[in-house]
Amino acid sequence: MDREEENYYGKHGEPRKFDPKFRGPIHNRHCTDIICCVIFIVVILGYIALGVVAWVHGDPRKVIYPTDSYGQFCGQRDTLNENKTILFYFNILKCASPVVLINLQCPTTQLCVSKCPDRFATYIDVQASYRYKPDQWNYFRQFCKPGFNNPRKSVAQVLRDEDCPSMIIPSRPFLKRCFPDFSTKNGVLTVANQTTFKDGRGKTRNVTDLREAANGINNVLDARSVGMKIFEDYAISWYWILIGLFIAMMLSLLFLVLLRFTAGVLFWIFIFGVIGIIGYGIWHCYWEYDHLKGIPGSDLTMYDIGFQTDFKVYLQLRQTWLAFMIILCGVEVIIILMLIFLRNRIRIAIALLKEGSRAIGYIMSTLFYPIVTFLLIAICISYWAVTAVFLATSGEPVYKVMANQTLCKYANLTCDPETFNTTNVTKLCPGAQCTFAFYGGESLYHKYIFIFQLANAFVFLWLVNFAIALGQCTLAGAFASYYWAYRKPADIPLWPLFSSFGRAIRYHTGSLAFGALILAIVQLIRVILEYLDHKLKGTQNSFTRFLLCCLKCCFWCLEKFLKFINRNAYIMIAIYGKNFCTSAKEAFFLLMRNVVRVAVLDKVTDFLLFLGKILVAGGVGVLAFFFFTQRIPVFAQEVPMLNYYWVPLLTVIIGSYLVAHGFFSVYAMCVDTLFLCFCEDLERNDGSTGKPYFMSASLHRILGKKKLSPKKS
Repeated sequence: MDREEENYYGKHGEPRKFDPKFRGPIHNRHCTDIICCVIFIVVILGYIALGVVAWVHGDPRKVIYPTDSYGQFCGQRDTLNENKTILFYFNILKCASPVVLINLQCPTTQLCVSKCPDRFATYIDVQASYRYKPDQWNYFRQFCKPGFNNPRKSVAQVLRDEDCPSMIIPSRPFLKRCFPDFSTKNGVLTVANQTTFKDGRGKTRNVTDLREAANGINNVLDARSVGMKIFEDYAISWYWILIGLFIAMMLSLLFLVLLRFTAGVLFWIFIFGVIGIIGYGIWHCYWEYDHLKGIPGSDLTMYDIGFQTDFKVYLQLRQTWLAFMIILCGVEVIIILMLIFLRNRIRIAIALLKEGSRAIGYIMSTLFYPIVTFLLIAICISYWAVTAVFLATSGEPVYKVMANQTLCKYANLTCDPETFNTTNVTKLCPGAQCTFAFYGGESLYHKYIFIFQLANAFVFLWLVNFAIALGQCTLAGAFASYYWAYRKPADIPLWPLFSSFGRAIRYHTGSLAFGALILAIVQLIRVILEYLDHKLKGTQNSFTRFLLCCLKCCFWCLEKFLKFINRNAYIMIAIYGKNFCTSAKEAFFLLMRNVVRVAVLDKVTDFLLFLGKILVAGGVGVLAFFFFTQRIPVFAQEVPMLNYYWVPLLTVIIGSYLVAHGFFSVYAMCVDTLFLCFCEDLERNDGSTGKPYFMSASLHRILGKKKLSPKKS
């Protein structure tokens, strides 16, 4: 086969000549998009290097364990804080929000403690009574700096040096940090059933002053108990969930098999059902229109009554029902005309759906290929998440001057805790301390952490899209082998799925990476736009909001279009083995020449597969509901005792939908591949003995063209 015959289009766009040797996916291939393949491999090696560097510099303990003002981890084994797992804040009023606390940037001394305070107390009261109430002092000083035991020191000096907190508040741990124990009593916010507290500086304050420092924490704490119950439900019902998902898998397989016989019936039942419902709507609108005749006020127009918030007012007007009737009549006429003029294309679409079911029946291994894609994506997600955590925890402890005096010129400057006491800062700013602020650094690596995180996200998107592209190209090659088999199933090659996978990896890694790269760039831009929209939400003006909205909409549409083009380009790559751009161009123009067929097939396929997903998820969901609510007498004794029966129920329903989606995605790829092959078959051949069709007999009968060759089975 020479180069001129291999290309679908000549130099002037003329159709490709018939090639009698063509028998489906070309096996004599060459590597495509080599430059992109090399770049892709280099990027993967760089991504591995980035992960190694992040692993060397990062420390996940910074996420797992809170860090006190001295840069020590709370609760870390083999340290002085091994039994002190919770972080306590001397003055939580200085913290603006829980986000500030979690980020360890609250401008107050932070100390590791073994438990949170369970009572109200102030240092002034405890110091005044330490002689005759030593138990109170011993309890309070566990929240002071380690080793401090000098109740005779003046209150002013203690608070200036922050040896002890000025007050303690009943708290409970959340995210290994002490937060006020908020609750509501008769709609009033309280802490330990009190609405006021002493701040240790001679003032009585309302507990609402703590709201800014711990807004919404109580609701999240309550959610923790719910989370524990949900975890218990999963622990005792996981095998029943797996049984439900297995049933969903079997139902999905059964639905795909039955589509060979029921695709047309399901579609026409739905269509005539829609026509019947709209017809009833037309009759009902006419009945309401006629019923309102002669009723006072019903002949008014919408213009007469103006805008009304109560929609029922409009339903008392004859004009409303007349408008409804005209709209429904228009919709009914459009549907009927579409069915009349597109009936043949609908029949082709249904025949392709049946053919897809038959193809999957011959190549059953394709149904389990989504597991490979799932594993590849799971590896990408895991590597991205681990790398992101190590990058986020890269850096050395950074200490800053924390001064009680607002006019201290050294406040918030970096400092060295080992040499801080020898400097003049403590003299110029009495009470100033060198405390831990955050993790960071001044090296070149630390300066570009954000860039590395961005690169991590970009390569992650690229790899995920490549895994999806590999799956689509592999499945397309297998199903194309089925279509272009002259005698089915005798001419279907041995192990078509594995052969297609090998061709995709060996020859077309560069082309698949090229398509994935284009899509990843658009997705990264969308992520950046969402980030900017979130950051500028409070400050942007109307024009900025409009501009961002337009950009987000445009790139969303662009992503959908690219996914459509890439999907069909991968099919052409699987069949002809050409580079990405050529395959995308040929696929696009081939689809444009069959645009009506594309639209009809797309909608018919979407409807039937959506119906299948609903049937599978709904059927398994109903069965799970009757099981977990003990409404199936045979299994009533087997039902586990649950806190919330909806936990396994929702898991089974969502999981069943995802299982069905995985199986049906193979079916959708099969139909798309067969459709492109069908269009190629029509343009390449004419049904004669010299140029016979490769399509099935049912498709040939629908087209009403020449008889099939006698050799055609």
